[in-house]
Amino acid sequence: MRKRYNEWNTKLFSGKKIPVILHAAVWLILFILPAYLLFIDSGNDESILRRTYVQIFLYAVIFYANYLVFTPKLFFKHRKLLYFVAAISLVVLATIVNELTFKAYGFRGRDANREMGMRPRMQPPPGVPFMPGTEFRTESQRPSANWPLYNFIITTVFLSGFGLGLSFTDKFTQQEKKRKEAEKEKLNTELAFLKNQINPHFLFNTLNNIYSLVQTSVPDGQKAILQLSKLMRYILYETEKGDRFLSQEIDFMKTYIELMKLRISDKVSITVSFPEDFIDVAIPPLLFLPFVENAFKHGISYRRPSFVKVQLKTEPEKIIFECSNSIVNTGDELLKSDSGIGLENVKKRLALLYPDRHKLQVLETDTTYQVMLQIDIS
Repeated sequence: MRKRYNEWNTKLFSGKKIPVILHAAVWLILFILPAYLLFIDSGNDESILRRTYVQIFLYAVIFYANYLVFTPKLFFKHRKLLYFVAAISLVVLATIVNELTFKAYGFRGRDANREMGMRPRMQPPPGVPFMPGTEFRTESQRPSANWPLYNFIITTVFLSGFGLGLSFTDKFTQQEKKRKEAEKEKLNTELAFLKNQINPHFLFNTLNNIYSLVQTSVPDGQKAILQLSKLMRYILYETEKGDRFLSQEIDFMKTYIELMKLRISDKVSITVSFPEDFIDVAIPPLLFLPFVENAFKHGISYRRPSFVKVQLKTEPEKIIFECSNSIVNTGDELLKSDSGIGLENVKKRLALLYPDRHKLQVLETDTTYQVMLQIDIS
């Protein structure tokens, strides 16, 4: 039962229905209020109530005609002259109907002023004692007999302008929503493109490593293929679901590093540090992979001492990732030609996913290459 209530509540107060509910509530209050005030005043003049309802109905017609018809169909269609002609004509027509209503219920001249509580007398009302210094309205101070007419015209003009302004607000809101949706679609397209670049790049490097490994040790090659299968399963199925948990990304990097360890010699120092206790937040998949990939691809040597260091730690509302490696002068121009693909991809993804919420530093010397990435996850 509670689940059904929550579903009904969600549908009722969805984004599209909220304005309708608000409009209905406002006009319901406007229709109830005159009857309530007449009841409080202990008056029995139902003609006043009926005439008030006619005015409220005319106000509603003028407002919604401008809001739903004239503005979107004429003003926004570059037919402004026709819009003003229609709006003014409607105000004139509503004024005529309002005047006919006055006459139908016997309200004109002094009766109209009496309805508004303006008594045309110098003396105080019956039952009210005369107090020195008390001022009462004189005949010259009373509003004009045409004041209800002026009041009606002013109100209708105001409602016409309010309907026009509200239409502009709705149009601006819709345009802003479409702009944000377009930006989001562009972001998703760019991210998909960048990820599709990362996946083949990763697969190409890993297959090269396994090929070299199989030539030296078949058992290690078989183990590497199983690990690669696990990694590719994550890339193909898990990352397609959107953001992944930090724990999943850490497991992915651990498996990748274990795969890389199968082909390196004892001369390479591998240091890995991942947190044991942390808040498992959702992050974009494969965000750290290019750094680790490039570190193993360009930071190890089979003939001289070299190192790769990967460290990730978490702080309240922050993720700090560091990856450093030795620089090996292999002289292999092929390796140098595509060394920047992963880094450029990460820079673009970070700019799209964490604008003004990340800090990326790359420090390079003659012997070391270090990347430090800090992401604000608040």
